[in-house]
Parts: sequence; structure tokens; C-alpha cells
Amino acid sequence: MTETHRLPTRSEFAHVTEWVFDLDNTLYPHHIDLFAQIDRNMTSYVSTLLSLSREEARAIQKRYYLEHGTTLQGLMIHHGIDPSEFLDMAHAIDYGVLSPDPHLGEAIRALPGRKFIFTNGSVRHAEMTARALGILDHFDDIFDIVAAEYVPKPAGSTYDKFMALHRVDTAHAAMFEDLPRNLLVPKALGMKTVLLMPRDDSHEFGDAWEKKTDEDRHIDYTTSDLTDFLTRLLGD
Repeated sequence: MTETHRLPTRSEFAHVTEWVFDLDNTLYPHHIDLFAQIDRNMTSYVSTLLSLSREEARAIQKRYYLEHGTTLQGLMIHHGIDPSEFLDMAHAIDYGVLSPDPHLGEAIRALPGRKFIFTNGSVRHAEMTARALGILDHFDDIFDIVAAEYVPKPAGSTYDKFMALHRVDTAHAAMFEDLPRNLLVPKALGMKTVLLMPRDDSHEFGDAWEKKTDEDRHIDYTTSDLTDFLTRLLGD
């Protein structure tokens, strides 16, 4: 068993100067469920594209997500869709459910070194989300699905593109994610890995494979409170 529930200490992250954050369900808590809006939009897109009922469309949507990392990648491979049109439709959501989080912003700002958002979504979606949270200005850059040439995490080539573009020293890096499988490559590259979990068991995961298990030995820490986790790293 790993010690993922152990609280972090400042010394364990003293070497970290590259801070990499996923976006959805990572920079904001699971219970806000902003992604539910995106999920419904994707189901509608698949339903219209393939002339299917919502139930049939959702089954295909989830199968592509599991097999290809994103619904978008599956639709591009199997149906040759325009990715920009899909992303615009998927992210046509109400960001008003998010509120500024000054404590999180201060914690991110105080981290030593560079900070990045690394998302399977679009730059626009990341900007809108981070701006609504009041934290956008604390990041050095955003690496999105377009920069990844539409090949999503957890593909190793996508991490390679991100690391090469920003000259990230993985021995001095930490990555924060809400999906266990997206931390496999970072751990193999020598990064500290932190999994963001729901605050309680009432959160419904979309798929069983999204849950952490005892086999996820590539996860160094888990937390349900990103602000608290980062604040502990900045403490005395």
C-alpha cells in the first residue's frame, strides 16, 4: 500500500519548481460539477451527428472517452468531425456556477517557480474557467488539446509535447489531476503526483475506471481540498 493519505510536508515538495494542474474537477471541486454541462453538450452533439437517441449517443460518447481518452478523439477517428466545431459546442456552458476563490489564488501565486494548466479541453475553456475562479493571472501558460494536436492525456506523446514546449524538468515537477490514469506518465517521468478526489462518496463517477484503487501505486498523494494541500506546502 502507498501512503497517499499522508499529509504533505513542505520538505517533500521543496525541490518542485514546475507546477502542472489539470483543469476540470482539479482547479475547482468535483461537487461544483461544471463538467456536467459539457457532458450534456457532448451527448447532444453525438445524438445530432449520428441521428441517435440520447441514450444511444451517450453510450457511444462514453465508449470513445474510455477507448481514446476523449470523446473528441473518438469522433475524429471514426467520423472525421471538425474538432473546433465540437469544442465550441461542448464548451458553450454557464461559467456563472463558479465563484472567485481568492484563497486558492493566493496559494497558487505563492508557489515557487512556474505554473501551468494542462488540459484536454480548449484554451478558451481554461481561460473562462480560471478567470471565473479569479486565478488566471497566476499561470504562466495553458497547454490544451489543440497544442496536443488533439491527442489527449493519457497518451505519452502528449506529455512529451508539453514537456518539450515548456522545457519542463520533470525531476522538479508536480502534477495535479482528478483521473488516476492521467498520472501514470507523470509518475514514470519522475514527477510528484497528486490526485484530486471528491469530498465525499456521494459524488457519482462517470465510470468505474475513474476511481482510485489500491493498485494505483503511481499516485503519491490524494486530497479533496486543493487549497489546503497547497497551503500546507507553503507552511513553516
